[in-house]
Amino acid sequence: MNQWRTIRLYTAGSVLLPAAAVLLWPDKLWVHGIFVLWTLLAAGLWVWVERREWKNSAAHNKQTLQLAAIRTLNHHRHDWMNDLQVLYGYLRLNKPDKTIDCVEKIRERMTVESRIAKLGVPSLILFLQSFRTMTNAVQLEIEVTDDVNLSELPLQAEDVSAALIDIINAYRFAVKSGTGDAAHLALSIARNEEAVIISIEYDGELNDASELHAKCKQRLKKSPLKVELLETDMKDMVLRAELRS
Repeated sequence: MNQWRTIRLYTAGSVLLPAAAVLLWPDKLWVHGIFVLWTLLAAGLWVWVERREWKNSAAHNKQTLQLAAIRTLNHHRHDWMNDLQVLYGYLRLNKPDKTIDCVEKIRERMTVESRIAKLGVPSLILFLQSFRTMTNAVQLEIEVTDDVNLSELPLQAEDVSAALIDIINAYRFAVKSGTGDAAHLALSIARNEEAVIISIEYDGELNDASELHAKCKQRLKKSPLKVELLETDMKDMVLRAELRS
């Protein structure tokens, strides 16, 4: 229980004292006056505490987002420096074929990052772009078709994004650690005229596939994402979000 909730409980409980006095001396007007004044002061303190708690929570959330953004930028900077060093090495060694391959890989990654940035839901974009900063146990590979912007489609974009984030996190926490190579999670987001199709393929060991299966099924029950395929070993999953007409 945090300190703000404790203060609110004590504030509410304090009203019981003048209330008891009113019951003991119902004919005393000054007791009623104290009860009214005490209640107003308690209500004012309650409101102040709630606003203070909300302000502190907002500041904490802002700091968390800023730290996540900084970690993501640092990872991207590190990746770009590695790519530039490799490219510079090929140029110095006069290996045009290797140079072209390296540039092509950079171009492909830029294309993927650009499509992620255009998904239209900030929470999902930040989550996908910062995933590498959260864990080394699983590598997330993302493929997005160039015409998927969830915020512009006739569906519940925020709810779809929240469910997808929870599903990916469920995999992240279910990965069996200490097995050597990192697990691999491939995420594909595409759309057609009727729906957005999300495919997930997992390659690696899990602590408990049946538990992960149950968690994912439970999370998707009240989600706009409907299950088209959900294998019990959790290696493959296909979800579908219908577009409203």
